[in-house]
Amino acid sequence: MQLVKVQYQNQIFAGVLVGDLVHLDEQSATSPTPILDFLDSDNLLDKLTHIAANNPAVPCETVKLLAPIDRQEVWAAGVTYIRSKSARMEESETAASCYDRVYEADRPEIFFKATPNRVIGPGGNLRIRVDSKWNVPEPEITLAINSRKEIVGFTIGNDMSSRDIEGDNPLYLPQAKVYDACCGLGPAITPTEKMPTKSDLGVELSIYRESDKVFSGKTDASQLAREFDELVQWLGRDNSFPDGAFLLTGTGIVPDSDFTLLPGDDIQININGIGKLQNGVVQG
Repeated sequence: MQLVKVQYQNQIFAGVLVGDLVHLDEQSATSPTPILDFLDSDNLLDKLTHIAANNPAVPCETVKLLAPIDRQEVWAAGVTYIRSKSARMEESETAASCYDRVYEADRPEIFFKATPNRVIGPGGNLRIRVDSKWNVPEPEITLAINSRKEIVGFTIGNDMSSRDIEGDNPLYLPQAKVYDACCGLGPAITPTEKMPTKSDLGVELSIYRESDKVFSGKTDASQLAREFDELVQWLGRDNSFPDGAFLLTGTGIVPDSDFTLLPGDDIQININGIGKLQNGVVQG
């Protein structure tokens, strides 16, 4: 049982995904913040259960899945896996000690990733920058946070990154990370109660080019050097989120330095308990 945002017969709904059916929350069609209305409920799972029991269902193939976001900000944490630390150090000898220190520090690296208009949902095309020659996806377990700074669910995030830009100078991080169509999100939000344990929370990345698999990798949340609640606590310091927020928690899968995304590539991210987020790649 998962929260989704869908387009059905030219209207936008929040809905409850159960198997191959989507139960449409009919009241959400008139709400400017259908996702927040769920995230800020007293109990997300209870609300999903109520909607599923009292609203009509339509087959999944009759709806278009959208990114499960309305006005939430998207933030991201970096250098939370040992593989991420190594990759970031490989990008720039000058910045290597910086990434090494932040991996060991009490304070994590947390940066702003995307506004809702820069977020792409399932099946949409993510972009690589026209001024970058080394681009990679970063598959990440993503926390859905309500306005009270509580983790109420999980989804999949893709933190697209221009590694050559960041490698030139760490101060270029915003340009390497934040641009149009820089973030994938979806396909659904799973309530915390329905998620696997951290040790069973696996992440898989596959990249296809003209039907050939050109990269694949796996990791799991047990490799995270930080706790989810810890990351949220740091994000919330001196910050308020009246519309809630999404927090990407870092990646443990980084392609080798000789790999870069190309227009036409197909990115598929699977995370246990959430599903699959699939996006194409374009440039310009």
